[in-house]
Amino acid sequence: MNQVIRNTLGKNEILRGRKQIAGLFASGKSFRRGILRILYTSVNRRDDDTLQDAAQVLFVVSKRAVPRATRRNRIRRLMREAYRHEKSSAVACARSLARKSGKSLCMALIYTGRTGSALSVDMLRKEINGLLEDVIRNLDAENDQDCRNAESP
Repeated sequence: MNQVIRNTLGKNEILRGRKQIAGLFASGKSFRRGILRILYTSVNRRDDDTLQDAAQVLFVVSKRAVPRATRRNRIRRLMREAYRHEKSSAVACARSLARKSGKSLCMALIYTGRTGSALSVDMLRKEINGLLEDVIRNLDAENDQDCRNAESP
């Protein structure tokens, strides 16, 4: 059945929980592009997991980098909007990961810029799209490596 991916960001697609976030920062891999960094990991799905094949994402803007709360909130809002538009590639990656290994994808998008940098949704969309492509390439390489290791005695 071919489902249409809606450009929404539901509550169940936001990464929550202290243990999950700590696990992501402890064992995640990262890429950097421009003013964004992505930290991602694949985790074993729980049996009661309602989020079958969607990626869970966390948006981080450091208080040290952006001291004013209103500016941090605006950057986070722009990041959510940009991710929402580029979500289809993240969902495709999460679905292939779930099919191949039964795991789900967790990631954090971290803003590493400074307060003075001018931001737009289009600029963030390009960076998020590039980061998601890097994640897809890396996960495909890891899955190929795992398949080769499983085949050899």
